[in-house]
Amino acid sequence: MPVKPTTDAATSARMSRIRRKDTAPELAVRAALRRLGFHYRLHAEELPGTPDIVMRKLRKAIFVHGCYWHRHAGCKRTTTPKNNAEFWAAKFASNVARDARKESTLRALGWDVLVIWQCQTIDQQELDDALLAFISKRENHAP
Repeated sequence: MPVKPTTDAATSARMSRIRRKDTAPELAVRAALRRLGFHYRLHAEELPGTPDIVMRKLRKAIFVHGCYWHRHAGCKRTTTPKNNAEFWAAKFASNVARDARKESTLRALGWDVLVIWQCQTIDQQELDDALLAFISKRENHAP
């Protein structure tokens, strides 16, 4: 079976199908939180960066990041396309900078922030442990 050549239009069409919400890693985190008995809200647009999951009473915000798009250091999913390398380097750098700004702004407002990486959602016990450690951690912030 012949392989189709990758064109800009084909790449654009493929990239347009990538979802922002309700991704498999996000659904895994939400299932873990339900399994652990925690209540949460989704995509709080009134907060800086629109965290994926918010626990308002605890002032906890969770971002679920894809390893590829958000550049999880040392992860095998963090590859870089060979075509148009300068574009991708700039794109990934802006994603990382934006993520840092979102986290910093939330922390300045007195929120605890956790980033769950796509690869961390594979092992259910590891995910549960990370969530429990984050939720049980008490921070003293000035709101």
